[in-house]
Amino acid sequence: MPVRIPAATRTEVFCMGAGGLSAFAPFYMIIPGAEERVARQTTKWAPKWERNITMFKSPVERGVQRISPPVARTVQKVEHKLHLEQAAQKTGRGISKSFDKMGMKHT
Repeated sequence: MPVRIPAATRTEVFCMGAGGLSAFAPFYMIIPGAEERVARQTTKWAPKWERNITMFKSPVERGVQRISPPVARTVQKVEHKLHLEQAAQKTGRGISKSFDKMGMKHT
């Protein structure tokens, strides 16, 4: 009996497309003349993108202003609970001991 694979959802298609695009972009930039083609497309589409971005700009700014105080309070609470300074000191001591075992100088 053949295995049936379900159809991909929009999110899966988007993630696979973004992954493929980011994986092959360096290879595209190796091709001779790629920089000129990218520059030409940028000059063509940048004004349209800038017009469309202004539509989203003010709602996003209002959302950020509304959300930032509670996020800042939460970050402060979490920082007090994590004991990051003690963890950094323990890591530093461990690194120093490793250098001492290997007979290397450290500063």
